[in-house]
This record gives sequence, C-alpha cells and structure tokens, in this order.
Amino acid sequence: MTPREFLGSAAVPGGQELMLYRRGGDFMIVLDRNELMSSRMSGSEKALALMTIERLAGRKAPHLLIGGYGMGFTLRAALGVLGQDARITLAELVPEIIDWARGPMAELADGCLDDPRVDLRMGDVVPVIAAGRACYDAILLDVDNGPDGLTAAANDRLYSATGLAAARAALTPGGILAVWSAGSDDAFSRRLASAGFAVDEVAVRARDNGKGPRHVIWFAQKR
Repeated sequence: MTPREFLGSAAVPGGQELMLYRRGGDFMIVLDRNELMSSRMSGSEKALALMTIERLAGRKAPHLLIGGYGMGFTLRAALGVLGQDARITLAELVPEIIDWARGPMAELADGCLDDPRVDLRMGDVVPVIAAGRACYDAILLDVDNGPDGLTAAANDRLYSATGLAAARAALTPGGILAVWSAGSDDAFSRRLASAGFAVDEVAVRARDNGKGPRHVIWFAQKR
C-alpha cells in the first residue's frame, strides 16, 4: 500500500487541528481521526452546487455565497455551469486551506480561485451572511460535517434559529439556502421550516459514480 504523506496542519477555532495528507495522487483533510474530505469523494460537494443552480431556474446574473472552500469541488462545479455574468462570494475561515489550494493541491484547484467571478473573503461566513440584505440568490454551506458544529462549535450559529433568520434575510425572494451534511438531522429540518423555508432534503452519494457513503443536502427555499 502506498504510504500516507503528511503535508501540513492548520489550527481551527476551538483548538482543533486540520491535517493535510497525500497518498499517491489523492489528498485527504483529516480532523482527529475523522476524514473530513478526500479528493476521491467529490460527488456530493459537486451536487451542492449543481442542484442549487438547477433550482435557481435560470436567474440572470445570479450571486452565490459559498461558505467553505474545502477542496474546491463546489466552487469549480458552480463555475463550470454559471455564465460570465454570475458572481460568487467565497468565505473561507482557515488561511491554510487556501494556501494548500494554491500550493500542493494547485492542480486540483485548476485556477478556480483566480476566476474573475470569484470574490474571496478570508474569515468567518457568519458575518458575511449577517451583512447581507436580500443580496444572494443562494447561500451554499459546507463548513462542517453537518448542522452540529463538529469542526468549530461556533458554527452552531449558522444552524440556530438566529442563524437561519440571518440567512433568510440575506437571500433574495425565492433564494435558496443549501446545507451539506454527512447525515440526516430531523431537528434541523424542522428548524428550517420554522424559519420560513420550504425544505427539500435530498440524499446524494459521495462519489461521482453514485457509490460511496450517502450524504444529505438540504435545499431550503425562502418563502
């Protein structure tokens, strides 16, 4: 078996540490013993972008907010189908994530961070959402393993009633809040509905070939 090569680490709020590994041509980002993301499994991250954009029903010059770069699968998928009039605001909390994208994973990033449609904001996505007033056609969140603040307990602010109210205020009429998760969460589905969203919970496979673990994406449309 090809050995796993350690490439770097990054501190995240709360005192935890992300670690980047490479095995052959594959990359993995690990938190403790949890493999948060892998270049071998990108299907559900791509679906987060593609299925959201499908639901926007051909809006002209859409403006998307993506919370969390990860390995860039969501961003690249969005850029691949959006027109040149689209805008994407990308919020990334951990500077090393972007350093890795421009460094050891530059081939995987494929220049997406330099696309003129992308506005990179280094920092927490929470204040970016709070500062918005009916300005985003969609908000795509992939900043945790789900609505339970695994990576950073402060991310619970995104999934609370207060956080969902802020997201709703930042969306245009009929706009979509899309949230990626490693699994289902009935309580979160109920909070979305209570916050004024029409909720569609969709199961998607982790791999492009339709195999691998089953992940969940909530598509919550502003009513």
